[in-house]
This record gives sequence, C-alpha cells and structure tokens, in this order.
Amino acid sequence: MSLAEQIYAQALVLTQDSTDKNLPLLEVFCRSAENALRQKLRDGITPEDCKADFIAAASLLALAALSETDDMAHIEHISAGDITLRRGSADSAACCLRYQAEVVMMPYLKDKFAFMGV
Repeated sequence: MSLAEQIYAQALVLTQDSTDKNLPLLEVFCRSAENALRQKLRDGITPEDCKADFIAAASLLALAALSETDDMAHIEHISAGDITLRRGSADSAACCLRYQAEVVMMPYLKDKFAFMGV
C-alpha cells in the first residue's frame, strides 16, 4: 500500500462524513497534503522516518481542507423570521485539525521551534 493510500485510509477512519460525493475530493486532498508535508520536512528526514506521524498529520490536513469545502460548515447562525444567515470567517474545525497536524509534525519540520523536553 502506497503512502498516499495509507493517508487516505487514515482519513476515512477519521472522517464523520464519508458521503460518496466527498470521497474523490478527500482523495485529492490527501495527495495534496502528502506533497505539502513532504516539502516542509527538514533536510535528511523522509516521510518513512516519521511514517505514523506523517500519515496522521497528512490525513488531518486533508480533513481540514475537506471541512472548508462544505458551505454549511461556515454558517454560525440561521434565523427563520425575516431570514438571517450569518457565516463565520474561519472554520474552527479546520483550524483545529491543522493545529493538531502541525503539533504532530513539529519535530520533523524545518523552520519550526518546539520544546522537546527539559
């Protein structure tokens, strides 16, 4: 199983919305997340060196991207009388997923500061 397939499989496990229409898009986002993370790795580190963390982080990034494509995810408030619809400026779920991916990968990424222990 290729790394991209493993990332996609992990994303499927983590996703709560696996409708057929989202699966091809999720697969694209998984490949994109893999490429983005691969480019951010420190020199001398490969995805295989941190495989479990790499797969987890890439799947979280793919799910964050998928979350942002859902128009309903950005709606903060809906009213029925005189119809009010308020959209949020940022998808908090996507932000949280991206943050978790960054935390997981921080020890392996270039130009990142992290406390590794005291």
